[in-house]
Amino acid sequence: MKKIVFYDHFDVGTKPNQTYWNIDVGGSGFGNNEDQFYTDRLDNIYIEDSLLHIVARKEDFEHRKYTSAKITTKNKVSIQYGAIEVRMKLPKGLGTWPAFWLLGDNIHKVGWPTCGEIDLMEYVGKEPDALHFSLHSKNFNHTKSNNLHLKKEIKNLSDDFHVYKLEWSKEGFNYYLDNELLFKAPKEDKQGLDNWPFDEPFFMIINLAIGGNWGGKIDDSIFPVEFLIDYVKVTS
Repeated sequence: MKKIVFYDHFDVGTKPNQTYWNIDVGGSGFGNNEDQFYTDRLDNIYIEDSLLHIVARKEDFEHRKYTSAKITTKNKVSIQYGAIEVRMKLPKGLGTWPAFWLLGDNIHKVGWPTCGEIDLMEYVGKEPDALHFSLHSKNFNHTKSNNLHLKKEIKNLSDDFHVYKLEWSKEGFNYYLDNELLFKAPKEDKQGLDNWPFDEPFFMIINLAIGGNWGGKIDDSIFPVEFLIDYVKVTS
């Protein structure tokens, strides 16, 4: 029987549990020329009906024209191997860029991309029928256009909730959508931190970006738009 090592079903309080989650605040563009400013306001992030709501809005805020939210488990919850399962409903519309992803705990020491990045789920509104999974390391990342990036065409992906699951072991990754195996990403002969940083602890991130290099052109008529998370569960 698998052991549950982390489980948040977002049914307590009005904001994410501070024991697990940090709410990031800022609007630096985050290396991707993103257009949103992340806030910690209830206008942008709240819990209701046992769901985490991340809401992007069209509004002038600080130096940005959109607001949204981002949470992380940095310095609070770390994961190394196991199965990460998340039930989510993605937002619709041009310019939306929701993601559930992980970064290496050692990012403050070695920086990105040496720390490693696991993109468990990325989605952009301009490709409404496409699910993306990718891995990044120092020697294999999107800036070099040589990293593992797997794309699956799934019709009407944002119409309903789906369960996204990543099995992570010393041998690599298996990726499931609604319990159907979609991708395998084996470690094979990759050795060393620069090639395969995925034998170290990572922290989780959930955010809804707007626009930017990949989110692209924004349709202002879609706002406000919601990214809904039912639960996050990690088993070992």
